[in-house]
Amino acid sequence: MSERTTTRHTSTTPGTGYGRISTETMKSIVDTRRTRRSFWQQLALIGPAFVAGAWQFGPGNLTTAVQAGSGYQYALIWVIVVSTILMIFLTDMSVRLGIKSPVSLIASIKDHLGKWVGVLAGIGIFLITLCFSVGNAVGSGLGLSMLFGGNPVMWTIICTVAVASLLLLRNVYRVVEKVLVAIVALMAIAFIVSAFLSNPSWAAAASGLVPTVPDGSWLLIVALVGTNFSINAAFYTSYGTKERGRTEADYRDVTIVDTVPGIVAPGIMTALVIVVAAAVLGKTGEAAPTIVALAGIFEPLAGPIGSTVFALGFFGAAFSSMIANATAGGAMLSDGLGRGASSSSLTAKIVSATILAFGIVITLIFQASPVELIVIAQALTIFIAPVLAALIIIMANRSSLMGDMKNRWWQNLLGIVGLAAVLALSIRLFATLFLAG
Repeated sequence: MSERTTTRHTSTTPGTGYGRISTETMKSIVDTRRTRRSFWQQLALIGPAFVAGAWQFGPGNLTTAVQAGSGYQYALIWVIVVSTILMIFLTDMSVRLGIKSPVSLIASIKDHLGKWVGVLAGIGIFLITLCFSVGNAVGSGLGLSMLFGGNPVMWTIICTVAVASLLLLRNVYRVVEKVLVAIVALMAIAFIVSAFLSNPSWAAAASGLVPTVPDGSWLLIVALVGTNFSINAAFYTSYGTKERGRTEADYRDVTIVDTVPGIVAPGIMTALVIVVAAAVLGKTGEAAPTIVALAGIFEPLAGPIGSTVFALGFFGAAFSSMIANATAGGAMLSDGLGRGASSSSLTAKIVSATILAFGIVITLIFQASPVELIVIAQALTIFIAPVLAALIIIMANRSSLMGDMKNRWWQNLLGIVGLAAVLALSIRLFATLFLAG
């Protein structure tokens, strides 16, 4: 009788062993679930949504906010609340796509919906960034001109060179992310201080949270939704999420410390600009249709320090948006063309330089009417926004890609409401530009 040697594998963990989950893996899963991130570990997750917020909160956003506060006082603050909520949900979809997709969002679109769809998405976002580059270039020059005097075009060139130098660094995205988070924090301080210096009627501001539609305000309402509900910025969040290597285990904390505050922050700052413009009108009786006019009227009300703080916030909005715009445009066109999704790739850097150069050239050609130029350039981006919103919603519903992170019915409902809003805006703009008169 032959003696048979048996090797028994013992384990104290149920469900482990050959062909099952290893004891080490099971222990790692249990330890991960038990461990709660410290406050500082959670702060380390801040980034992608704040980059999106910095891109969203640019000169066009501020210009429409000034017009809202100057023309209708506090009545349209509710529009900012609604568009911010819609922006949170679309950005959340993009974050989940960045977590679940094994490749970039545009590469996933090519895999699931066809190569040409991904190429068109990349080109469409590049065209949006070209339009934004004009407002960012003009706005950064105006901001520094308000602060230090001098020719705004000169300051525009200086800002563009500074951004170009930043984009030449290695590991561009990580550097850009840190810079933008810092600028957003400084902007928040500037606009909060500006709001309190203007001494508004906070009771009247609170009443602006109740939806009302003053006579003749529909076009401005549509413009406010268009500038605050920034689809291209939401789309790019998936890229930042992917570059930062976020996982499903990170999702809850990312939502709490990055997605929600990163999108709420520019919404609050936009509302504060409306409050400042409304307060200035209430105290002086003078309307301020532009940022420059508002800063001028604000000075006798809050003193030179108050107008300086406000101008500093405006410059921060334009400069941070300039950085994010060039970075995002370069990465996503490069991805659409199949040249890599990283903002550090050679193709991405060449595209980013092209975007910055376009902003300077148009600013030099049309420097006689810079503020009108900001509004027109921003408005043109709305034609592409519905396509990007539809792509985000479609991809977030792909079971084969998203698994258990697929959209729930209520997420789809709010996504469709947002899509309908930008679609209505694009139709209204088309009718205004091509069918009126």
